[in-house]
Amino acid sequence: MKKQLDEIHLSYFKLQRPKENRGNILVFFLIFLDLLGLLPLVSVPFSYPFFLAAIIPAVILHLWAIIYIIAPYRFEHSYYLFFGVYGIVNTYVFFLTTQKLLYANIRVEGSMSFIIGFLIFVGLIITMNIINVKALHSGTYAALQKKGNTMNISKAMSAAGIGYVLSQIILTFVFSEELKILIFTCLLAIISILTAYFSIFIHRYFYMNKHKDKLKQVYPEFGLPKKSRRMSA
Repeated sequence: MKKQLDEIHLSYFKLQRPKENRGNILVFFLIFLDLLGLLPLVSVPFSYPFFLAAIIPAVILHLWAIIYIIAPYRFEHSYYLFFGVYGIVNTYVFFLTTQKLLYANIRVEGSMSFIIGFLIFVGLIITMNIINVKALHSGTYAALQKKGNTMNISKAMSAAGIGYVLSQIILTFVFSEELKILIFTCLLAIISILTAYFSIFIHRYFYMNKHKDKLKQVYPEFGLPKKSRRMSA
């Protein structure tokens, strides 16, 4: 039982290096939050209520991100809380972008679309976190890592972002405006699954905080400034 418990801890302590955390911020913010989320909100026709609802948490998140760009080693632990919050905010911005396209571009009327969309957004976040906790304690993560089923999320997201840009260029020349909006909305829905998944980092943050002793056994220099570490992480 102790061995199984240790494997569960280790499966959750597969952490990226601080400089990779900094790279995540640059990739995810520029491509997913700013390009895919905020940019469509400032496009014509402009909707001030949707823009205001998105820009406030987005600005706060951008300001919060500065410390992880400047000092990713010193703030290595709180990065996981930050990245989990980012996942929620980015998914929320995608929800607002989708609603803006429906109401301002396609001219959907009534509040039903907004209510259903919001419930789906909340349900998606909750579902991802329930699945995460079950996968952790059932040993699913440990089993997958034993089989070598790991994925570099940063590279996958970068590829997805590049694919989006290329597809948008093609769509501009091929399809009508309404069809492009429909396809873009579907794309946001798919990517929202990924950004909602990032919300599980909040649970990981508190899990690491609760099991600091075991975390330090795996990463003795975790959370230390770069100059205090024996070698570059």
